[in-house]
Amino acid sequence: MFRNPPKSQLRFGLALVAFATFGAMGAYAQQAAPAQGAAPAASAAQPPAVKQPGAATEASQGHADTPTNRYEGQSQGDIISQEKLSQVGSKPGVPTLTADEFEQAKTIYFQRCAGCHGVLRKGATGKPLTTDITRERGLDALKAFITYGSAAGMPNWGTSGELTEAQVDLMARYIMNEPPQPPEFGMKDMKSTWKVMIPPEKRPTKKMNNLDIENLFSVTLRDSGEIALIDGGTYEIINVIKTGYAVHISRISASGRYLFVIGRDARINLIDLWMEKPDNVAEIKVGLEARSVETSKYKGWEDKYAIAGSYWPPQYVIMKGDTLEPLRIQSTRGMIYDEQEFHPEPRVAAITASHHHPEFIVNVKETGKIQIVNYEDLNNLKTTEINAERFLHDGGFDSTGRYFFVAANARNRVAVVDTKERKLASIVEVGATPHPGRGANFTHKAHGPVWATSHLGGEEISLIGTDPEKHKANAWKVVETLKGQGGGSLFIKTHPKSRNLWVDTPLNNDAEISQSVAVFDLDNLAKGKEVLPIAQWADIKGEGAKRIVQPEFNKQGTEVWFSVWNAKNQESAIVVVDDKTRKLKKVIKDPRLITPTGKFNVYNTQKDVY
Repeated sequence: MFRNPPKSQLRFGLALVAFATFGAMGAYAQQAAPAQGAAPAASAAQPPAVKQPGAATEASQGHADTPTNRYEGQSQGDIISQEKLSQVGSKPGVPTLTADEFEQAKTIYFQRCAGCHGVLRKGATGKPLTTDITRERGLDALKAFITYGSAAGMPNWGTSGELTEAQVDLMARYIMNEPPQPPEFGMKDMKSTWKVMIPPEKRPTKKMNNLDIENLFSVTLRDSGEIALIDGGTYEIINVIKTGYAVHISRISASGRYLFVIGRDARINLIDLWMEKPDNVAEIKVGLEARSVETSKYKGWEDKYAIAGSYWPPQYVIMKGDTLEPLRIQSTRGMIYDEQEFHPEPRVAAITASHHHPEFIVNVKETGKIQIVNYEDLNNLKTTEINAERFLHDGGFDSTGRYFFVAANARNRVAVVDTKERKLASIVEVGATPHPGRGANFTHKAHGPVWATSHLGGEEISLIGTDPEKHKANAWKVVETLKGQGGGSLFIKTHPKSRNLWVDTPLNNDAEISQSVAVFDLDNLAKGKEVLPIAQWADIKGEGAKRIVQPEFNKQGTEVWFSVWNAKNQESAIVVVDDKTRKLKKVIKDPRLITPTGKFNVYNTQKDVY
């Protein structure tokens, strides 16, 4: 939707919209149907091009540039778009919508726009779309922005063909009306969705299969609402399991027995890997839209609890780890850490489990607060609240498991939390819109231990020192910046047994870049990157984006797996590369591999190896 940058900073691009990543990309492949009976809309006039001085201006205003908007731009499936929301009464002079038009516009907004602009349109990664702004701009200006987009990050919905002229007109009218209020989702709602297919007492008491569970991969099949369990040794699909829509992450219990997956529709599935054929044993829906799930890992509390955070409603819930029974719901609404103003929609981003205390680290996006939640006594919940930075998103631990690094992506910073001392260690300035996934840890030959992040907004790869004991001068500083292929990176990865650093760029506008990956020699970083044509190796026939996303190592650290991500109606694949030789080792193809995206090796995910 409309980013609303200052007029002096606007420029309208006609570049193709990249398929956005797990929270966004898949929606681009699905064309929304025009409203029944909708009158043809007049073509939007393209505004004159204005010079865009660069992404830094947007970043300085607390907003991300183009790739970020593509990343967070939409959500899909059984999410808020399926809820029965009432149309707010219109005002004189404001375009009206019929009931059918309202339903269609609501669906399009929640599929394509809410991830950036927020459910209530208050602004998040994207600019606010409140009616005081949209009505002042007027219908024609809104239609132009929606049609042509801008270099500041607004996708060109009209010229890309994602929206018809009638739909562009519909959405311009829709955002000039007050947004509908989505329903809350409390304990009664959660328990009405909670199912235990196989209770703990009826589950196996020992492992009932011959699988090398630690080398299984949980692969997100985004648009089919499934995950594929793939054997990392034989490359065979063990099972395809129904899940929520567009699974965002997979997490493994401390014991390694249970696999937790969460879809963007806020549905969590609990999968027992000890079963003869691993499958669902419990599920629950914890809200209307969500991204994160984690399990308790502290000694003595293994597998006891799980936690999930929601985008809507803005809250988290702590559940029983073996059944997903909801126990305690906690809202994250509150004051923005720096402005000290109330925010109605502070979404829960990354959640991780502390290795030093019985605690979860909960990152609250819009308020910029990190909540350290102690789960020893849920009736008397103790929370340590850390003021960090706004727009917290994703991140991971350093190699010791003590310091948690989380990207504040729209602020071009990384927050470092000392989970042992329960305090903020530092805020580190990095490149434009960092997006590390969980990041990458290795020992730099000159600077000691570092944690690395790539960026959505630029080619930079920032290496941050992580050792305040033996390398104090380098701690919490960018000690080196590598030059990747370009912007649009989502994930960076290495392994303790690897001497390579792998970086994807699936959201880059250049197909040659989005269909390949960069790899660096950790023993000779000055040599620069080597580019490998992963999509070409996949040998997929026909057209398609063929975007290469998320390097993931096997348990041994000898192979790197990449998803070749095409649209739902096109062939996709997984490409396995030998880490040492950087040569093609295997291409996994199967009709069941529909839109593969994230891949999570059980051992590496369980042990925080990255």
